[in-house]
Amino acid sequence: MTAVAGSRPWNAFLQALVLISLSFPTLSTAYRAGDIVRMSKMGQYHSSRTTWHDVIGKHCPIFAVNREVLIPIAKPIGYTGTDPYKIKFQIGSEKFLIHWLLVINRKSSEVPMIDVNLRYSGGDLLGVTAQVTDMPHSCT
Repeated sequence: MTAVAGSRPWNAFLQALVLISLSFPTLSTAYRAGDIVRMSKMGQYHSSRTTWHDVIGKHCPIFAVNREVLIPIAKPIGYTGTDPYKIKFQIGSEKFLIHWLLVINRKSSEVPMIDVNLRYSGGDLLGVTAQVTDMPHSCT
């Protein structure tokens, strides 16, 4: 009888601990300013596509921070410079998809820049948009 009576506070403590731990996944999915937002990329040259590759953290978007990064792009096998090269991205754990962006062999001879905008509210990532533009001359 004393073992059962003595275990009641322990059971209440364990139940509280379980309830608290169940609430952590919902808290951890929210982004905070300065968090790295995961990003993967895929390339296409001719009709050949690469697999998805994770982008290193220093090249990824930072939540609620406006910044510029240079992302290295591997030279495709058989690259001649005359055919287009496209790239696509997946952003965040939600895997928002940025469709194919033409980065090489565009109509412009300027260096391409991909402008990615994260739409968010509070700590939630709501969407992503991107477009290829010419890099401003002040950056080159």
